Amino acid sequence: MQKILRTFQSTISPDNDHPFLKGPFQPAMEEWVADTDSMKVIGEIPKDLHGIYVRNTHNQVHESIGMYHPFDGDGMLHAMHFENGKATYRNRFVETTGFLAEQAAGRSLWPGMLSPQLQARRGWGSMGAMKDNAGTDVKIHAGKLLAGMSQGSEPWRLDPITLETLGADPDWARFVPDGVASHYKIDNETGHMMFFNYPEKPPYMNYGVVDKHNRLVHYVPIDLPGARWPHDLGITKNYTILHDLPFHFDNELLAKGQRKMTFYRDRPARFGILPRFGDSASVRWFEGTPCHILHLANCYEDGDEVVMDGCIMPNPHKPNVGQSTSEGRQAAYDKIRAHLDKHNNPTLMYRWRFNLKTGETKEEQIDDEITEFPVVSNDYVGRPYRYSFNVLYEKGEWLFRGLKRYDMFTRQTQSLEYGKGRYGSEPQIGRRVGATSEDDGYVLTFVNNMAENQSECWVIPAQDITRGPLARIILPHRISAGTHACWVEGDRIHGENRDPRYLPA
Repeated sequence: MQKILRTFQSTISPDNDHPFLKGPFQPAMEEWVADTDSMKVIGEIPKDLHGIYVRNTHNQVHESIGMYHPFDGDGMLHAMHFENGKATYRNRFVETTGFLAEQAAGRSLWPGMLSPQLQARRGWGSMGAMKDNAGTDVKIHAGKLLAGMSQGSEPWRLDPITLETLGADPDWARFVPDGVASHYKIDNETGHMMFFNYPEKPPYMNYGVVDKHNRLVHYVPIDLPGARWPHDLGITKNYTILHDLPFHFDNELLAKGQRKMTFYRDRPARFGILPRFGDSASVRWFEGTPCHILHLANCYEDGDEVVMDGCIMPNPHKPNVGQSTSEGRQAAYDKIRAHLDKHNNPTLMYRWRFNLKTGETKEEQIDDEITEFPVVSNDYVGRPYRYSFNVLYEKGEWLFRGLKRYDMFTRQTQSLEYGKGRYGSEPQIGRRVGATSEDDGYVLTFVNNMAENQSECWVIPAQDITRGPLARIILPHRISAGTHACWVEGDRIHGENRDPRYLPA
């Protein structure tokens, strides 16, 4: 079986020379369904791999208002469903209100993140100006996928098998008017989902918990000194870790409607640790080296300490948002690429230890190679763990050239390069049916093979990534480069029913 379900009409001009709309970033306009009876498989798909690998993508349909940024595109999910040594591929747009409105209009109605001053309609995100594109993150919770935008959007629910958009969550979306920021976390043991948002108005952050039955059981304001732009949060068995980092808009300029990202080198990073069902009054703030943080690997409790592992950005910088400029298109493209290039804006694997007894923070750089998008097994999120799988960057580009596996016990690493002209997505760990250890399973990623102008789903042995893929499934079309992904265990497809045998003691 292999067929196109729908084809959409793009209004992007053939003369548009934006580098993030071409090459590996060329948007896909077709929605497909295909199985491995019709897709070429190089190697063999393991029969003990059961679940769904889902990746989100910013997939722009219309010519943009203002300068396009690669985080502006419409959300599109790509999913590979594995069972009994076979697989089925699907892709579909996330049909947000903004997507449907622009489909009806046949053009863009909202500007992107670099041009919020051009907005003419009420918008979303912490700036309140963007289209709700739901193109950043995706996770499974309570039997439905949840897709969202980095700055905050409606909690868009989708069917995990068909990828049909079911709408904003009917049970609790109306109770969170500032939406859900990306990087919500799910505890596989309890089924709780922890999330946050960060509007540009007091208290500047809100924090919530949704239980395994999809009930909003906790939602509280968190007081911050001003508007911030955090990106991630961490969870442990008993705590949540919130970020207040010294890389944010200049508050005086923000009051005038100008958004200038500034790194305040003389201010410490602050990390707020609160009980899972705590509030602003129960947050304990710890200070650390000034920095920005995009993505965490994992957090866990170790005696009196909370350990947080992630990728530190010690010298962050970004383009101004919404500022007029006289530079030409090519200069603007170069600036976007330079800011996204992690070799120009390094991110390094790092560990923080927060002592709940003494209030002390200890820090340690784990590696000097530039990596990001650290991922651990879902079963070990919030618990002591051993392995993190990170992406390696192509120098000069916002493209993932390979994988790096960290053993956090021995500090030994492994690396896998995809090969010239091959670029991956955020990896995920699919533990095999009957897994007996943390890394007893497979690393999954979509790879764009530009030399052959095709996209592939790779299944890589997690215990030794240097072996390369056990299976390469050739997709029926080439998809756009994308970032965040999730793994849906077979027993979590229809709800929070994780087999307790797979959870760490």
